[in-house]
Amino acid sequence: MAFTLLTGARDSAIASFKLKHVDLAAGSVFQDAREVNTKASKTFTTYFFPVGDDIRQIVEDWVHYLKNELLFGNDDPLFPKTEVKPGARRVFESVGVLKEHWSNATPIRKVFKEAFEQAGLPYFNPHSFRKTLVQLGEKTCRGPEEFKAWSQNLGHDGVLTTFYSYGEVQQSRQYEILKALREPRADVQSSQVDEIARAVAREMRAHSLAEL
Repeated sequence: MAFTLLTGARDSAIASFKLKHVDLAAGSVFQDAREVNTKASKTFTTYFFPVGDDIRQIVEDWVHYLKNELLFGNDDPLFPKTEVKPGARRVFESVGVLKEHWSNATPIRKVFKEAFEQAGLPYFNPHSFRKTLVQLGEKTCRGPEEFKAWSQNLGHDGVLTTFYSYGEVQQSRQYEILKALREPRADVQSSQVDEIARAVAREMRAHSLAEL
């Protein structure tokens, strides 16, 4: 779950990542379509999103555990398949992990579901974390260039994809934004507003041409 929030990776990609795809020093994940099950077989690099040092530390600890304790190599899975054997009560039990990938993302969704149940929370699937990151980006990014980078980090070619697919504003947040817009904003210069407007116009023109 920490890795999903840190990278925004799709669950199908997460199930196929190898240890070599994660660069802790650079704070990045190489989504190599030759080996990773990415959408539309697209290859791109994702840099860790700024979601907190504690989240990043969980991922780093996991990578170190696989390499140093379980002696996993670069070509071994980042999230290995569970090893199951018959136990003392003649039922199958988890006894560790195998150096094998999951065949699909179903076990990852099961982990999410069980985690939310244990926390007494309604279930949110792995893909919903991408929506969370988009909402965070809308609040964090201070201009079109920053949001464009945020969008590319999710694997989107254009920011309109991010807006159309994930950018819905919740009604409570909509009220907060409109209320704030009634007040003078000394921190927003007219040049910044013009820059954002021009960037959106460019994206809309490019999107329209692509559909022709």
